[in-house]
Amino acid sequence: MDATVKGRPTKKDVVRVVSGNFLEMFDFMVYGFYASYVAQAVFPNDNEFVSLMLSLMTFGVGFLMRPLGAIVLGAYIDRHGRRAGLILSLAIMSVGVAMIAFTPTYASIGLGAPLLVIVGRLLQGFSAGAESGGVSVYLSEIATPGNRGFYVSWQSASQQVAVVFAAIIGVSLRGILTDQQMLEWGWRIPFLIGCMIVPVLFWIRRSMQESEEFTQRTKRRQPTLREIYGSLLQNWAIVFKAVLLVTLTSVFFYMITAYTPTYARQVLGLSANDSFLVTVCVGVANFIWVPVMGAVSDRVGRLPVLITFSVLIAITAYPVMAWLVSDPSFARLFAALMWMSFLYGGYQGVMVVTLTEIMPADVRATGFSLAYSLAQAIFGGFTPAICTYLIHVTGNRAMPGLWLACAAVISIIGTLTLFRNTNLFRRLAPAAGPV
Repeated sequence: MDATVKGRPTKKDVVRVVSGNFLEMFDFMVYGFYASYVAQAVFPNDNEFVSLMLSLMTFGVGFLMRPLGAIVLGAYIDRHGRRAGLILSLAIMSVGVAMIAFTPTYASIGLGAPLLVIVGRLLQGFSAGAESGGVSVYLSEIATPGNRGFYVSWQSASQQVAVVFAAIIGVSLRGILTDQQMLEWGWRIPFLIGCMIVPVLFWIRRSMQESEEFTQRTKRRQPTLREIYGSLLQNWAIVFKAVLLVTLTSVFFYMITAYTPTYARQVLGLSANDSFLVTVCVGVANFIWVPVMGAVSDRVGRLPVLITFSVLIAITAYPVMAWLVSDPSFARLFAALMWMSFLYGGYQGVMVVTLTEIMPADVRATGFSLAYSLAQAIFGGFTPAICTYLIHVTGNRAMPGLWLACAAVISIIGTLTLFRNTNLFRRLAPAAGPV
């Protein structure tokens, strides 16, 4: 099979590369959605708060492996190609999915149950460390001139499809199964569905072709690992600035998707169906806004969009959450999250392509993946646990809004730091050419 993309990229090229990204987010979402059930089945404790915190902390543990996966798998992608690296990450991800799906309960094997789930989460985190970066870089390299923002935005858009799919399954299960059935075995069904999707995704992704830009750059000689890591070290400042940018999207995404069902049920007292229905709507809205704003940034530039939306988030996050908790209802939850979805889509649609454009070509996948995974590990993955803890110690149910506003301030600092760099600013100008 010819390993080079020839001619104009097609829709099939985009579908092939984002397919594995869909599975990554689907499995992360279902764990977040069913954290309370996993807590009771795998992390039993007389204290409901402690049990839930253990489950949410395990959700976050998977993110601690992302930086390692970014360094190891990201370097593999930069050395051996986008196609080979993304197939490898999908294989590792699949093992983690299966481990969680088939883990016995605590009542059956004791401490072995949480240990197996933790190992599964670590494998998922390791593979995810390079998945988003590899996908984004591939899309940026096959994008047509002047449309890189729109192309790269489909990395995030595919994740929104996973959110919708996972939430629809949640609504369906809640309508079919009782609470006791959900606790005993129903929570496993989404993970088993993820296992069944794996062979299809392998079949789709194996037909991926290598990006022409990577092939041309490495035709004479593949870079060595020493060269890749040396270049990464030389560009540590760019990676650090990228971490600041990703912090906001990491916190935001997991707050309005993975944490929403748990927050709506246990903090606001709304029904499980209400929370899942709103999550479906959030995923659909995100799916629309992300590529739209990616395309907008192709016309007006990356920095104006980054600044506008990060400032809006910093100003409105806490007031919107305070309004929601003052009189919780399905209508208010829907309105609040639709506003947040618009803000998230506006920021995310431009942030991802910005990362591909500020990274040097020889470490594009490694640098992107490391920055993305560090922000996810430090802030994003533990957002559900942090929000739960802040509410518990303060008694203020609107605290997630304050946490989000702080993340927005960090993003503003990162964006302004990029703005001060003249060379980077030019590369983030409208309709940026090859980088």
